[in-house]
Amino acid sequence: MKLTTRGHYSVKALLDLSLQPRYGPVSVRAIAKRQDIPAPYLEKLLIEMRRASLVKSIRGSIGGYQLAREPAQISIGQILEAVGETSHLPHQTSSPTQAEDWVTFSLWQRVNQKLKEALYSITLADLYYDARSRQASLGEEASFVV
Repeated sequence: MKLTTRGHYSVKALLDLSLQPRYGPVSVRAIAKRQDIPAPYLEKLLIEMRRASLVKSIRGSIGGYQLAREPAQISIGQILEAVGETSHLPHQTSSPTQAEDWVTFSLWQRVNQKLKEALYSITLADLYYDARSRQASLGEEASFVV
């Protein structure tokens, strides 16, 4: 599976939101600048994620977007699903006719199920701690761009 730009930007944006003190609201422009994402495109993704109840939008001069739940309660699978990203590896979609085709078909079904389970078990909090651990091992500063 290859994560598309859509999925990649969505995960980056929510990870950025998870880094905010008390997960406070952040403007689209600020996220876009830090993560090098085109702001109009990011706005569309955030609207989709708001519809999926992953983020909330706050109006006003100190408004923006913020996480709707704690980072440990938002899985990568939920983010990808919210923006229409598929989590399937390529496989035969029609019903196979020969015995060896059934073996391949069954194998891909199992692999795709395991992939889906993995994506729904990895949370924003997991990615945050992975990034922090990597930085610490490299002796880098605490703030980072995802």
